[in-house]
Amino acid sequence: ISQEVAEKILFIPDLLAYMLTERMVCEYTIASTSQLLNPETHKFDYKLLEAVGVSPTLMCPVVMPGTLIGRLSESIARKTGIGEIPVIAVAGHDTASAVAAVPASSPNFAYLSSGTWSLMGIEVEKPIINEVSFKNNFTNEGGIEGTTRFLKNITGMWILERCREQWKRSGLDYSYDDMVRMAELSEFTSLINPDDPRFANPENMLREITAYCEETGQAVPASDADYVHCIFYSLANRYKEVLEILKPMSPHPIERLHVIGGGSRNDLLNQLTANAIGIPVLAGPSEATAIGNCLIQAKSAGLLTDCWEMRRLISTAFPPKEFYPER
Repeated sequence: ISQEVAEKILFIPDLLAYMLTERMVCEYTIASTSQLLNPETHKFDYKLLEAVGVSPTLMCPVVMPGTLIGRLSESIARKTGIGEIPVIAVAGHDTASAVAAVPASSPNFAYLSSGTWSLMGIEVEKPIINEVSFKNNFTNEGGIEGTTRFLKNITGMWILERCREQWKRSGLDYSYDDMVRMAELSEFTSLINPDDPRFANPENMLREITAYCEETGQAVPASDADYVHCIFYSLANRYKEVLEILKPMSPHPIERLHVIGGGSRNDLLNQLTANAIGIPVLAGPSEATAIGNCLIQAKSAGLLTDCWEMRRLISTAFPPKEFYPER
């Protein structure tokens, strides 16, 4: 890509900021997902850009979350009637904003952003790049205050959502509360590997789970409740596996797991996870992305001093629900 076909490259959050302010910047957290940013310098890597045929002149300066981009353009200010208010670069990547809202009291935590997909990781000052991280497909993405989110993607509620679609087509319209109650009544303990490629997008998710259990010599789900419990039980087990890989690479001990996002409302899965990993699970807030976004702006306005003051405020306003290992 050269300047013959484009003037600048903007990521979607940066495009929105440009439409509001007419100023072009590249926010750090979203830029870090491009695989074109040097995780140590926090700048675009010219060698990587050249390797994929992108002219370095197309890239905008990298700015950190909380940076004042500019003020609302005159035309938009006039049309909206809200004046030329400041426009702040928030953590443009949704997980970065969510991790900013983890109500932790010390660095000794791991987080799990739980939704259709799950992301488990830690917040560190420097990127972690070694053979173990490469082998296990961990990535270094940008966080607030120049930190790095060292994390791994895990399949989340996607598997359950696909099962729910199939049940709905057969006339069984289960709500999420229904499915949690169903799973609570089941003691089914066969396990699948949620990250097995066969569960990425099969034609029939229920049939794929059945086949996996048969092929691995395990009991096959006998009811819809068994399928749901199998998925929750397997996710908790997978979280344990990933956490065990993560622990030796972490520069600090991991004393608790913070679950944020929509999945934090699933008490059964939170308890199964605490049982599996053997450390406390603190669940919430469920709307972590929006909360983190707001407080980054509050910090930029001088209302908060740093991420830890942000997190103390979040912990007070949205107290996490605690789950302790039972068995």
